Order: sequence, then C-alpha cells, then structure tokens
Amino acid sequence: MKAKNLLLIMSDEHDPRYMGASGHGVVKTPALDRLAERGTRFTNAYTPSPICVPARASFATGRYVHDIRYWDNAMGYDGKVRGWGHRLQETGIRVDAVGKLHYRRRADPLGFDHQINTMHLHDGIGQVWGSIRDPLPEGPAPRMFHKIGAGVSNYNLFDRQCADKACVWLMQREKEKNQDRPWMLFVGFAAPHFPLVVPTKYMDRYPPNCLPPRKLHPRHGYLHHPWILAQERFMSQEGLFADENERQLARRAYFGLCSFMDSQIGMILDALEDCGLAETTRVIYTSDHGDNLGARGLWGKSNLYEESTKIPMILAGPQVTAGKVCRTPVSLIDFYPTILQGLGIPLQDEERRLPGRSLFEWADAPEELERSVLSEYHAVGSVSGAYMLRKGCFKYHYYVGLPPELFDLENDPEETIDLAAAARYAPILKDMEKELRQYLDPEAVDTQAKADQAALVNRFGGRDKAFRMGAKGATPVPGQDRE
Repeated sequence: MKAKNLLLIMSDEHDPRYMGASGHGVVKTPALDRLAERGTRFTNAYTPSPICVPARASFATGRYVHDIRYWDNAMGYDGKVRGWGHRLQETGIRVDAVGKLHYRRRADPLGFDHQINTMHLHDGIGQVWGSIRDPLPEGPAPRMFHKIGAGVSNYNLFDRQCADKACVWLMQREKEKNQDRPWMLFVGFAAPHFPLVVPTKYMDRYPPNCLPPRKLHPRHGYLHHPWILAQERFMSQEGLFADENERQLARRAYFGLCSFMDSQIGMILDALEDCGLAETTRVIYTSDHGDNLGARGLWGKSNLYEESTKIPMILAGPQVTAGKVCRTPVSLIDFYPTILQGLGIPLQDEERRLPGRSLFEWADAPEELERSVLSEYHAVGSVSGAYMLRKGCFKYHYYVGLPPELFDLENDPEETIDLAAAARYAPILKDMEKELRQYLDPEAVDTQAKADQAALVNRFGGRDKAFRMGAKGATPVPGQDRE
C-alpha cells in the first residue's frame, strides 16, 4: 500500500552511539532497533547547530543558522521564516504537533494546525544570559545538573503525557470518516536531555559496572583546544559534580533516559500498528543534537565534536528499504525536502534552491555519495564562531581567530588525534577551508551573530540585567516555572 502519511519523532540530546541499532553493547533501545530493522539508518547524520533552539529553527526552515539568524537559545523560531509546516498547511495536509518543539511561543504562526501539550521557550524569551558573548561574562554559568539518579522528574511526566496524547491522536485518525486526507504528526520528547533523573526500573538496567571509561580526560593528560578552554572557564560542569561517583550516576541516568525514551516511542509505534495506519505511514526518528556525557571532561552539548554534533536518523515505512545502512552525510537541513517528498508534494522553484536534499533520495541511492554537511555554533560560552564541515572521511573544525582541528573519522572515529598541525595534511586543510567558505564567510558571520546578540542584550537592559534572565537549566515543562 502506498504511503500517504508521515510520523516524525524527535528526541532531545540523543547521541546516536547510545542505541542498540548503532552497535552499543550496553544501552537497550528495542523500539528504535526494530524501527531500524524495517528501514534505513543513517550513520553520519549531523545537527546544523549543537544546541537546541538554533538546531530546531534550521530543522523547521531547511536553512542554515547563519542564513536565518536564530543564533542561540534566546532566539526561538517564530514563524517569520517560511518553514515546511506552512507549506503543508497551504496544500491542505493536516499537520499537528505533540510535545517539545522549543520554538519561541505557541501563539506564533509556526506552521501547525494544532499543538497538543507543546513545550516552547519559557515566557518566549529563553536563555538571554547565554547571548552575552563579546566578551564572555566572567561567570560562573549555572550548574546544569541539580538532580541526578533514580526518580521521576517533570520531564519524565511530560514525555509520558506526550506519548499518551500521540497514541490518542492516532486512534482519532483511525476513526475519522475522511481517511484519504494525508496527515503529518510531529512528536517531540524531552529525553534524554537533563535533568538526569529517570524512573528506577530504567536506572536499574545500568549498574555501575556497565559503564565504559570516559575518553580523553584532561586529568590523564588530554589538552583542550583553546576555544574549548575559553568555554570551560565560563561554563564547565565537570567540577560541579560532588565526586566521581556522582558523575558515574549521571552517565547511568542518561543511559536509563535513552531506554525510557525508547519505551515511549515503542508505545507510539504499537499504536500506529494497532490503528491500522502503519501500512500508509512513513516514520522518521531523529534528535536535535547529541551530548558529550563526560567525554573530554565535557558535559551537555555546545561544541563540534562527534558526541555533540552527531544525531540519530532512521527512516522507515512503506517504500523504504529495510535493514539498510546509509553512510552518506545528512543533516536536519534535509528535513524540508524530505517531509514534502514523503507527503507527495512537489518542490517549488525556491524550495529547490534550499541546501537540503530529501532523505528518501539518499536512502534510495545505491552507494555512499560524496557530500559535505555543515554545523555551526554561535551560542552560550563561545568566544567566536565555530564551524564544522564533514566531508568524506574528514571532519574539519574552523574557529574564528583560533587554530583549526582536523580528524580522520575512518581511522580515528573517536577523534583522538588532531591532524591539523601535521604538514602532510596541509592540502586537506586548505581544501576544507575553501569548501567552508563556499557556504559562508566565517568572520563575517561571527561579526553578524555578535551584533545581533548585543542588540538583544541591550533590548533587555544590558549585560548585568540580561545575565539574570532566562532559564538557568532545562526549559520548564508547560505550566511550571522550573524543573
């Protein structure tokens, strides 16, 4: 039967290595593994920006952050830049959202017919203190991890509600008389984003002895790049844990949250089957960015390493090759044409000029194709614009005003050896910078980002006042002041 509907599920802060389908020997994700078995899994998928709000603005519009200028977590997507949701509405396709969107506010024209239990920036303003960059505040930045371990957080309750509401939504579609009308449902989960609190039954799956060692820790001689050093002076989290036991507890909780999130996805996939909609519905799973989870002594996201920029990407359903692994680099930028193609909508001329290309086309390609993808960071804790380019086996990091980094991911997938200073790689560095500059002018973009952020800070009364504005940790769930 031909597909006519689309179910898109997005988690928050899920590093794709923590998934059974990726070959992880400890983390249990049976629902996602089952989805990968009946679809195509992309092993080199990246976020356009390794922080929530800019990544989601790029996801909504199919444009890079430097193009749309939603630079950081105080600049939420407000619908002013046309997105795929607006296009679906114009064609008469029902497009609804359940759960975490993390756009500016619900009342904005975001391209959804209905929003159900959606989460947006707190008070519509977000992390204003994170827009202070030039120079960075003398700090310290707030601690991200106030609660760690077994329990039930507001985020857990929110995700359970969203899974339940998504299942009800699917049951309602089953009962509709006009079942020929195509639809798209977006479901957003907060997990495995901190707070690192998870119900006991998921926590118990990961005892202390299951944890692999943390790689490249500074206490063992690893030296941070100067850009990271500047960020860590302002917002380091490693030293805010009580001890190493608490750090290990945080990692176990993250593993548990991956399994908790997977169980919510399993409920929705079961409902899709039970309602008889699986044969006409394609399913996509992804996340907005990853999580360092203690690698290099770093926590959260907000840098260019694989732990932070890489994301899961699974495409499944009718007319999708089952059990396939695609190594072509892809991005959240690709979702605009993917969603339109998945719902049978032809691209207009201006949409063909967007930087993305449909995941369905990449999945159908007989072999890995040569392609570069871009990620960029201009948000909290960054002294200058940071840009990542992935092409072939190489991953290139360009920092405005600071030395670059270069990694050979084929021979060094964990990015343990920076090749940028080696003379033999000078031609590759030159070629990668040349390609980066085909996307943008990194210095000009850095200047524009800082100017926009300075203007925002001034609108809120200046640096001292702005530093006290916005959520200090995780964005509160709807109806609550803070987690």
